[in-house]
Amino acid sequence: MDYLQPYIPLGLLLILAIGFFIANLTIGRLLGPQRPNPAKGDAYESGMTPFGEANVRVPIKFYLVGLIFLLFDIEAVFILAWAVVFNDSSIAFDTAAIAFSESAFRRFAFTEMMTFIAILLVGYVYVWRKGGLRWN
Repeated sequence: MDYLQPYIPLGLLLILAIGFFIANLTIGRLLGPQRPNPAKGDAYESGMTPFGEANVRVPIKFYLVGLIFLLFDIEAVFILAWAVVFNDSSIAFDTAAIAFSESAFRRFAFTEMMTFIAILLVGYVYVWRKGGLRWN
């Protein structure tokens, strides 16, 4: 039973959070004004009465552009983090887990990044050839 002791504060916090949630809902229900109105049940969009149908078909191009943006945005984040580590000269290379000299590590890291960029370039060329970047 001693192995559960570290989870006691977590359990107490969970109970406290659920109690706080239920107390707030109950107090709001008891003390808040109850004035039902048909206008309160209507849809509200930026202060205007909605018009047209809610289920409008969105062209797939919007989703493709969004996914391509995410792909290259994440690529930029990885390259930035890699560049910071690649430029850092304070990395210790004398541990048993890293059996590289500094120059060997730099060659390895550079090769890995070029492989990463090559894979992304193949994807970019594929999307370009399929017309995913053309907006008609």
